[in-house]
Amino acid sequence: MPTALQPIELPDWAWERAEVRQALRARDMAAVFRHTQQYTGASQSRIATAVGMTQARVNEIINGRREVSRLDVYERIADGLHMPDDARHLLGLAASREKRSGGAAFDLTAFPEVVRVYAAQNSAAEEIQQQAREAEELDVLAVRGLGLIGLNDSLLRACLPRDQGGKGLRVRIALLDPDSEALARRAAEIGEAAESLASGVRLAEARLRELADSCDIGVWRYSMLPTWRLIRTDSTMFVGAFDAGWEGHESATYKVMETPHGPLYRGFRRMFEAVIDGAKRSV
Repeated sequence: MPTALQPIELPDWAWERAEVRQALRARDMAAVFRHTQQYTGASQSRIATAVGMTQARVNEIINGRREVSRLDVYERIADGLHMPDDARHLLGLAASREKRSGGAAFDLTAFPEVVRVYAAQNSAAEEIQQQAREAEELDVLAVRGLGLIGLNDSLLRACLPRDQGGKGLRVRIALLDPDSEALARRAAEIGEAAESLASGVRLAEARLRELADSCDIGVWRYSMLPTWRLIRTDSTMFVGAFDAGWEGHESATYKVMETPHGPLYRGFRRMFEAVIDGAKRSV
C-alpha cells in the first residue's frame, strides 16, 4: 500500500489527457488534484506531503474553498507531482531541465511536443480513434483517404457525427486532386496507375458526400505533391510522411501536442490551413 512518503508519479499518458491539459491551462489545481487521485489512487494526505501542504489545505483546494495563485506554490505542486516539462509549460512554468544561461538556442527537450512515436499508423489506431471520438474538430490531410475516412471500416469513419448520434464535430478533409499532375507523380512513386489512384480519390469523395446532410463536413482537393499525412483532433496531431515507395500509413507516426512555445504543432496547423486556402472545395 502506498504511503504518504512515497513519490507521486502519474503515468505519462495521463498528462496527455485532454481534461488534464485543460486543467493545467486554467491553473485549476482542484481539478489537477482530483485527476491525481483518479490516476494514482493517492490520498489527500499523500498529495499534501508531496506538494508541501497540509491535508486540510489540499481538502480546501479540492472542494473549491481555496484557490492557488502564487507562483512558488505552482512550482511546489509541479515538483511534487513530477510534472513533465510539457505539463509545466501549460501551467506557465519553466521546464525543469530548461537551461537559463542565455544561449543562442533552446534545449528542445524542454519543449516536448512530440510525446510519442509509433512504428506505423496501425500501432496508433486505437489512440487516434479515441482522440477523434472526444474531439470537436477533426482535420485530415491525405492522398485518397479511403483507409482513413472514406470506407465503412476505415480508421475514422465510426468517429464521425452520423455514427455518434449527431455530436457536433467539424470535419475538414483535404485529398489530392484526381485531375492534377501531382496525382500522376504520386501514382508513379508508389507504382500504381494514375487512373486507379484517381478513382480511389473520387470514391472517397463520393462516400464522404453521403455524410454532407447529416454532419458538418467539408472536402477539398489540393494539387501539390503530398509530403505530410496529418490527422488533427483538437490540440493533438498524428503526423506521418509520404515518400517514394511507401504509402502514408506505412510511415512512422508522430503524436504532436500543442504547447505554448513549440513550433511543430503551430507549423503543421498553419500548413493545413494554407493547403485548404489554396484548394478547391468538392464537398
